[in-house]
Amino acid sequence: MSAVRIVAVLALAAGLLVPPTAATQPAPDGDADQPEFSLEDLDALLEEDELKESVASLSAAEIGDIVGMALVLGFAVFSFTRKSVPLKYVSFAGSIAYLGFYKSNLVSIVNIFAILEGNFPDVRHSIPWYLLIGFTTVSTVLWGRLYCGRICAFGAFTQLLDRVMPARLRFDPPASLDRRLAYIKYVILGVVLLYFFASGDFLVYRYVEPFWMFTLSGNVLMWTLLGTLLLGTILVRNLYCRYLCSVGAALGLISNLTVFKIKRWTECQGCKICEKACEWGAIDGPKISLAECVRCDDCERLYDDEEKCVHWLILRKKPKAQPASS
Repeated sequence: MSAVRIVAVLALAAGLLVPPTAATQPAPDGDADQPEFSLEDLDALLEEDELKESVASLSAAEIGDIVGMALVLGFAVFSFTRKSVPLKYVSFAGSIAYLGFYKSNLVSIVNIFAILEGNFPDVRHSIPWYLLIGFTTVSTVLWGRLYCGRICAFGAFTQLLDRVMPARLRFDPPASLDRRLAYIKYVILGVVLLYFFASGDFLVYRYVEPFWMFTLSGNVLMWTLLGTLLLGTILVRNLYCRYLCSVGAALGLISNLTVFKIKRWTECQGCKICEKACEWGAIDGPKISLAECVRCDDCERLYDDEEKCVHWLILRKKPKAQPASS
């Protein structure tokens, strides 16, 4: 017990044991009340003392983990607000290197299991976990599936993989088929949750999530499934993220609460430029599916491009008002 805690306990004990004297009796004239040391004051003092001890006892490695997580998340938001393609790729690299191979720290279906059960890790030793889960939840409510589009190490890996693979190998599903395939991840989420609550077996995640890839450990079946998935990702862009990811499905449901939605012009009604540019199948004419959009920036950059966006081209063609003749 620390010195502050000992002094507080002794002070409270002394106040309870020593009988009141005339000097300690309240003045009959209604003089100003003297503050009393209550049990609530003691609890507050002890909690403050415990917090100071907890923070002071963090190791250098734990502080490094907190700083590392904060930097990755902070840079992701910075690159997102700047709408910069080079910065986005730097964010991808940071997520793959730090959250992927170095820490193997990704939002997983296992986290959803724990949250639904109310089984939260100890705050003292899990601050980076709370940072990641808290950021993912808050950013999803604010902007949508930002985690999927910029922070998830596996999503970043497959997006970079898509950039280096020849386009001639790629197959783009028709829009009607794409929208049907998008429901598969919601079915997977529901089945996995039912299986978990029925069996309590959280290890099922190994066969529905490829995130263990960054630990470089797995059995023959897991590596076979991963190889098949990566091959499929070469053929169909963002295959796992769009159609199979249960975490993406959960965040997609939360995305319906998104506060800051992507703006649309009136001219978007008949324009297909953004729809054709969207690699996630999230745009259907003027409508953007909040559940499927990962805030990749592609349509937002087109939206502001005065050389490509129909809205700006029409404004440019409108005759300027002539000054009134005298």
